[in-house]
Amino acid sequence: MQIRELAVRDAYVLDLVPHGDARGRFTEWYRADVLSSATGYGLPLAQANHSVSARGVLRGVHFALVPPGQAKYVYCPAGRVLDVVVDVRVGSPTFGGSDAVVLDSEQPRAVHLAEGLGHAFVSLADGSSVTYLVSSGYDPEREVGIDPLDPALGLPWPADVEFELSAKDRAAPTLAQAQEQGLLPTMEQCSARYAELRARR
Repeated sequence: MQIRELAVRDAYVLDLVPHGDARGRFTEWYRADVLSSATGYGLPLAQANHSVSARGVLRGVHFALVPPGQAKYVYCPAGRVLDVVVDVRVGSPTFGGSDAVVLDSEQPRAVHLAEGLGHAFVSLADGSSVTYLVSSGYDPEREVGIDPLDPALGLPWPADVEFELSAKDRAAPTLAQAQEQGLLPTMEQCSARYAELRARR
């Protein structure tokens, strides 16, 4: 398992190593020690989620208010998705920036994003499964969404896919609107949260 930081600070992609023979395949898709070595605190696990999406389903951009925020560790065991991380932390050197990774079952990878970062993905195949570990439980009062089609973000969605969004995601504000409404976390809040988690380790 190899880990490297993405263009968005505090987000990482992990290249996984599948082991296969005539019986099938085995993959270590999460290693706490590898993640902890990169982040300094790993992932305090609170909940595990699983979604299945038809081709074109676009979920996100989602994040949770900080503190505590919600770190995510994302893996695609079946199908194929384009996974996107967006920096929505006001004051971050990469604020408004993004990075994307294809997650699929043929060349397995995982993505980890720290608290305060936005997450979205689009399914590139019918029946795509996404499994993700999160550091805090779902709280509808603290979850925020950004319009994944916001032209100012310029996210690298494929041109040959017809998108299907939830009503909530379709009505989400743009990044600029969310900032005007005070909905975005600050880099100061996030840095304090990361320092708190490292101190607990």
